[in-house]
Amino acid sequence: MTLKTKLTMGLGFLFLIIFTLAAFCSYYVGELGRESDNILKDNYYSIVYSKNMLSGLDDMKTSITSTMYNTGRLGTMSDYYVRLFESGRNVFETNLKAESNNITEIHEKEYVETLNQDYDSYVKLCFQMKSGSGGSLLYFNEFLPAGERLKQSINAIYDINMQAVVRKSQLAKNDSSRFINYMAIIGSICLLLAFAYFWYFPVYISTTLSYLSEKMKNLLKSSGVAFEIKTNDEAYIMLHAIGLLENKLGVKKEDM
Repeated sequence: MTLKTKLTMGLGFLFLIIFTLAAFCSYYVGELGRESDNILKDNYYSIVYSKNMLSGLDDMKTSITSTMYNTGRLGTMSDYYVRLFESGRNVFETNLKAESNNITEIHEKEYVETLNQDYDSYVKLCFQMKSGSGGSLLYFNEFLPAGERLKQSINAIYDINMQAVVRKSQLAKNDSSRFINYMAIIGSICLLLAFAYFWYFPVYISTTLSYLSEKMKNLLKSSGVAFEIKTNDEAYIMLHAIGLLENKLGVKKEDM
């Protein structure tokens, strides 16, 4: 194996160490990023949907409650509260549909099904209240309890997704700690290998060149060629010695 080949292999080995570290870091950073994205995609949106549904529910409840204190006929609703009711209903149904398409956790499907059932019952009671049938008896005995059940169903979805966020965040934290440990181990191994390379190759090359330069000096002395040079550069010594030998033997460079 030539010296050039050995140098090429040594440099290739260093490149492999650098590439391994870079690839390892890129992989685990990407994994941590994907875990964070999954937390947002799978649970954060469900939390937002739940909050929006609670907001829409409050608007609907406020609008229906206004019929109880209307100075006019029971069951009538001012234009403001009509618009507020429709706005709240639209917000609720839009977010309920979005949540139905974003089920990711165990038992979340059952909670969403219960929420749909509770919402259907609540809307029917809303229309009864708007029409003026039932009056205060319907309002206190059925409408308000139905609203509380609906709120509990929403909170159940909110809670299960919040628990998932906390759990996944802890998993991501554990993965981050494990990544740091792996990085420390692999980095230490690569560092030791690099140190071994930096120790071996300079010694190997220096020893080889020193041996050859000493041989060249001895050859010049045995040939009766004066050789005096004040330097420790083995390569320079060898080149200078070769030049002296060429002059001694009368060999031209183009003949070499």
